[in-house]
Amino acid sequence: MASTDYENISSDLIWLCARNNNSFLLKRKTSGGVTFSRDPLNLTNIHNRKYEGFVDNKAIGINPSARNPTALTLTTKNPTTQNQPAKAYKTHHFPANTHNRQIYRQLVKETTKEGYRTDLRAEMIARASALRQAQRTKKPTPARKPRGKKALKKAAEGS
Repeated sequence: MASTDYENISSDLIWLCARNNNSFLLKRKTSGGVTFSRDPLNLTNIHNRKYEGFVDNKAIGINPSARNPTALTLTTKNPTTQNQPAKAYKTHHFPANTHNRQIYRQLVKETTKEGYRTDLRAEMIARASALRQAQRTKKPTPARKPRGKKALKKAAEGS
């Protein structure tokens, strides 16, 4: 999560210098040459100036928690402590037993309180929702019931 150490360099200049080659860039020649991003502060994983977190002073990232894979972690970049790597990021953990709507409410509350970008609110909620959906355990599919007279007769003979 590289950030500038100089306050007089704009984020647009950083983007122009690092957009074609950075450690988060993932280029694929298949599927029409799509480029993705592995930046943990990128909410959509699309390599685009709007979503790249390493460029912006205020960035938001939602990822599965390192401590508990069924929990979520909100990571925000603190713009006032850019030059202090230990204090540059603030994390907020959401336990696995927290309800989805409560998580969404807290995400919006945490980011609007600090004045983070409101244009990324929908992407933030969508990412949290997708991660929570992926963390759910799948129910086993029940055996199919035979339907129709022939199928019922065949099932009765087979048992």
